[in-house]
Amino acid sequence: MQRVDLFPTHEYKGLKLRTGRPYPFGATVMGNAVNFSVYSRYATACTLVLFHNHEPEPFVEIPFQKEFKMGNVFSMMVFDLDFENIEYGYRMDGPWNPKEGHRFDKTKILMDPYAKLIAGRDVWGAQPDWNNVYQYRARVVCDDFDWEDDLPLETPVNELVIYEMHVRNFTCGANANVKHPGTFAGIVEKIPYLKELGVNCVELMPIHEFDEFENSKPSPVDGHMLYNVWGYSNVGFFAPKAAYASTGRFGMQVDELKNLIKQLHANGIEVILDVVFNHTAEGNENGPYISYRGIDNKTYYMLTPDGYYFNFSGCGNTLNCNNPNVRDMIVESLRYWVTDYHVDGFRFDLAAILGRDQNGYPMPNPPLLESLAHDPILGKTKLIAEAWDAGGLYQVGAFPSWGRWAEWNGKYRDSIRRFLKGDEHVLADVKERIAGSADLYASQNRGIKASVNFITAHDGFTLMDLVSYNGKHNEANGEDNRDGEDNNNSWNCGWEGECDDKGINFLRHKQIKNAISLLMVSQGIPMILSGDEMGNTQYGNNNAYCQDNEIGWLDWTNLQKNEDLYNYFRKIIRFRQAHKALRFEYHFGHCDYRNLGYPDFSWHGVKAWRPDTGYNNLTAAFMLNGCYAETDGVPDDFIYVAMNMHWDMHGFELPGLPEGMAWHVFANTEMAAPDDICEPGKECLLDNQNEILVGPRSVMILVGKQAADKE
Repeated sequence: MQRVDLFPTHEYKGLKLRTGRPYPFGATVMGNAVNFSVYSRYATACTLVLFHNHEPEPFVEIPFQKEFKMGNVFSMMVFDLDFENIEYGYRMDGPWNPKEGHRFDKTKILMDPYAKLIAGRDVWGAQPDWNNVYQYRARVVCDDFDWEDDLPLETPVNELVIYEMHVRNFTCGANANVKHPGTFAGIVEKIPYLKELGVNCVELMPIHEFDEFENSKPSPVDGHMLYNVWGYSNVGFFAPKAAYASTGRFGMQVDELKNLIKQLHANGIEVILDVVFNHTAEGNENGPYISYRGIDNKTYYMLTPDGYYFNFSGCGNTLNCNNPNVRDMIVESLRYWVTDYHVDGFRFDLAAILGRDQNGYPMPNPPLLESLAHDPILGKTKLIAEAWDAGGLYQVGAFPSWGRWAEWNGKYRDSIRRFLKGDEHVLADVKERIAGSADLYASQNRGIKASVNFITAHDGFTLMDLVSYNGKHNEANGEDNRDGEDNNNSWNCGWEGECDDKGINFLRHKQIKNAISLLMVSQGIPMILSGDEMGNTQYGNNNAYCQDNEIGWLDWTNLQKNEDLYNYFRKIIRFRQAHKALRFEYHFGHCDYRNLGYPDFSWHGVKAWRPDTGYNNLTAAFMLNGCYAETDGVPDDFIYVAMNMHWDMHGFELPGLPEGMAWHVFANTEMAAPDDICEPGKECLLDNQNEILVGPRSVMILVGKQAADKE
């Protein structure tokens, strides 16, 4: 027996119709019909516009009948459509009154805010037809992907090692040696590399559909086209970027992305999406009509009393995230990526905006953030906030969390960078960061897992550039070097840029090893930037958002050129994964609260048990007691880390170990490869158990274990 509500009741130009179902929003296949549903609080009329795929003109425009509207939702079923071969959009009619926030224009064809597949920009860098009145075309998804038994991995947060990557930049270079460069499929080819490196989570920079031609222009340096490469300006929140798929022009980007996630999961690697809910690609009042402005401007955007756009994003507009309807859209988007794409987590760009009210003021208990924290479908999904915005709101350590949200710890980045280059007056803060930033998170009972530790990310210098440039070199961006961060806390080791001096290059490699050493022995969630493990450079450009070329692409020949860096990264990542003592969930007591003979965590100076608290000090050491980090009743080893960022060698007196145990050397960045680091578990017995000499600007990592394990 067929349901009565799946039979047509109306006809328009040969198409059979009936009133639709208001929910879910978007275009949904229901039997032999497609249900179209779109919300607009202030629109007075709506027309569904249907195209055959890739055709410039619609084959029909169907007005929503009065009876097809329920509340503020226009919904209609259209029967017997060849839905895999159509594109659709809407015309919205309503008041034109910008001062009141209304910008309706029925001459515009608008994309569905809930579109799950978007055509029109299928090939990266292909010049669009600017005369086309409908650039981004919503399409209907046929979900027939075979996930087999795949589900989100639910890896414990404290066990993650995050690898931030850009889909296109990761494999676009000619030396990447992949069949489909710059695509989801290209990453699949590199999964063995990721697995060998040892990371267990990739954080993909924005993969939602965006316009690479936004603010595009020729480079003033060599004339090549500058694109919006990074993609931090969404067109839609439900659809993957078509041009990131090798088969995008055929509408297969959905399956290609799902296959990537499926293959990563099969290799034990989680997927976090970098999502941008703070603004859209429509820009300010002079920007294009794509979707939200024409469908319901007053609902979707934060507006001033005069109807202009608040710009807390720095990109022309700000999404009205805590409007109940926009909030629902964001929640539905995230649920969709978890249920239909098996995504493991999200990093929220400029997340402080998500806590502002419709007038732009920070809220003590933002409804959106609370909804995401308690959402039942997102219950085991990682939520990571970039806890600041372009409007000056900085919430690192104070981001509303409900025990669920982690944060990019910008204070960790700044303190470690300063320490690495030898700044004084920073050691006290460094100690807080290495021990899990209890000063930021302990009072809220958020635990160590609230801190995502990083030294480099997409936004700023690469690790190689951090030790090669004192200042940014962004001239190729066409903004007279005004863009990008000026305060980088970088040090060029004595020469600006690339050089042939062996001493300088050895020091740079040492500093990179120092950086990854501190990151991997710090409490919290470590995140590394794609390419840092092979010494990737952007030639001093710390804002390569527009560089679709060798500046932005990974140079895979660096794997051979900087083999010592790759091997060091690989081994120290495995070292972290081998030692539970490096992955505590809760902050330390800094005392022996279990009467084990040693505190859980202790600071030392050049003298054991006597930390130097001097403001000018550049040396410190700490020890982790593995007895507080048992696995199935088996305690972990002791771990001792000596840090000397002074330009002279220093001796460190070692704390004594329990009887039968001895110190073994795991890593010493003063040494040249391959003697700089061991395979985890194969550490060398230390000759002198009482003292070590730590070279200038060096880190030593020791493991305290049974002496019988030395062979």
